[in-house]
Amino acid sequence: MINMMYLVLTAMLALNVASEVLESFRIVDASLTQTLNNIKRKNDQIYGAFDAAYISNPAKVKEWKDKADQVNKKTTDLITQIKDLKEQLVLASGGIPLKQAQAEGGISLASGEPIIVNSKGDTILIKKEDDLNTPSEIMIQKKKAAELKSNINDYREFLASFLEKGSPLSENIVKQLDTSDPKINLKEGGEKKSWESLHFESKPLIAVITLLSKMQIDIENAETNVISSLFSQIDAASFKFNRLGARILAKSTYVLEGDQFEAEIFLAAEDTTQQPEIFVGNTKLTMRDGKGIYKATASQVGTFKWGGLIKYKNPEGNINSYPFEGEYQVGRPSVTISLTKMNVMYLGIPNPIKVSVPGVASENLEITVNNGRFEKNGDDFFVYPAKLDVTGKNTSISVVAKMNGEKRSMGSMPFRVKEVPPPVATIGGKNGGNLKKEELMAEDGIYAELKDFDFDLKFKVTQFDVTYSGAGGYVKTYSSKDNKFTSEQKDQFGKLSQGSLIFIDNILAKGDDGQPARPLSPISFKIR
Repeated sequence: MINMMYLVLTAMLALNVASEVLESFRIVDASLTQTLNNIKRKNDQIYGAFDAAYISNPAKVKEWKDKADQVNKKTTDLITQIKDLKEQLVLASGGIPLKQAQAEGGISLASGEPIIVNSKGDTILIKKEDDLNTPSEIMIQKKKAAELKSNINDYREFLASFLEKGSPLSENIVKQLDTSDPKINLKEGGEKKSWESLHFESKPLIAVITLLSKMQIDIENAETNVISSLFSQIDAASFKFNRLGARILAKSTYVLEGDQFEAEIFLAAEDTTQQPEIFVGNTKLTMRDGKGIYKATASQVGTFKWGGLIKYKNPEGNINSYPFEGEYQVGRPSVTISLTKMNVMYLGIPNPIKVSVPGVASENLEITVNNGRFEKNGDDFFVYPAKLDVTGKNTSISVVAKMNGEKRSMGSMPFRVKEVPPPVATIGGKNGGNLKKEELMAEDGIYAELKDFDFDLKFKVTQFDVTYSGAGGYVKTYSSKDNKFTSEQKDQFGKLSQGSLIFIDNILAKGDDGQPARPLSPISFKIR
């Protein structure tokens, strides 16, 4: 899913480097970083298993552990090069270390600034996400992309040396780390492009950073495949591990409604001479390379828990059972589009907003408003501003997501707060002009209508004056203390003749937004 998101965003760049596209790249890069951390933790667990196995039986494990250590070093060197490239790109485009920014201006990560973390663990703020010149200068003109390509090629060949030539795993790694030039597309003019220019030339900085993060994931995934293969070649049953446990490897824990959730379930320290039996509920799973394949159709939205048992024969011939459990989230396909020049909320009424974070269910989102309060109803959020803010300098909505047991800031967005526009006074749906005497006599009073306002807000007239003018310049005013015509006003309507004028002013109306009654513009009619 992350790879598809990156391809879509890259295609959008060909049309316009809009702020929404840059923001989408930032969100994708954050998701890639989270995925990268998960893969790193998994690889650390495998290396830890090598260490435990080596302690139990050094003679049998040494050969495979030495190879795994070589893979670890080669991977670390390549990942460090990519992190250093990120740092060079960001600093060259005006980025600054977080510690320096905090010392100079009190900036914190909560402010939503995009960041990278260099190979030393230091955080650096990205200041020019849309910089098109720096990536091209460093990666193309200074040939850093060519250097990176060469090192990826060396790394790919290095990993392949540990695998059987032509095996599915070897072919998969070749595909993962492919750096060949793209094929010529005759529909696009037949222009030949290199791998370097395709990925780094005339691309905004945030897109290049996101691409480098994706490369890190591809490298770490390739490392996972190779060291897992090396570990599988150890006769696990010969070692006395202090713990065996079930493991679940899902393609994604967040899927769209209508798609399939798929996961691989396997037992750590698997004996390659025998396969476990894996059950989800009462259903025995089909096995593939020692792993049970579980599929469930995502037919409705929500969070779903599942689990089962792995039955495994130990070296003594007894059957041990290992329970496992997991969960996945199903969401509807959706897109959130915000018009940046229409970021307006209205005082005193519930303002509906849509908040979504890719891969995070709505129940795992926390919303804060610094000018007012908000309420949640199902998946919908409603904001109630407390005071006017026509410039939008003091009103913002911030979002925090709960991900993998941690809370992470997803950023914030400013909003302007305006008063609800004043309604228009009407009689019989008209706010002036010619009016038949019969039409006037048929009406009960004056109504306040909001024209072209999308919110369901009602206003009621609380007072008004009616002034009559007739032949000979006769003028008389009658008052009402609500929205209804008084009996005196009704009597005068019956005496009006063609050509008479009525003028209605001193009109006040109060809405259900809780604000004081507001004056409305006068209206006048000519009897015909």
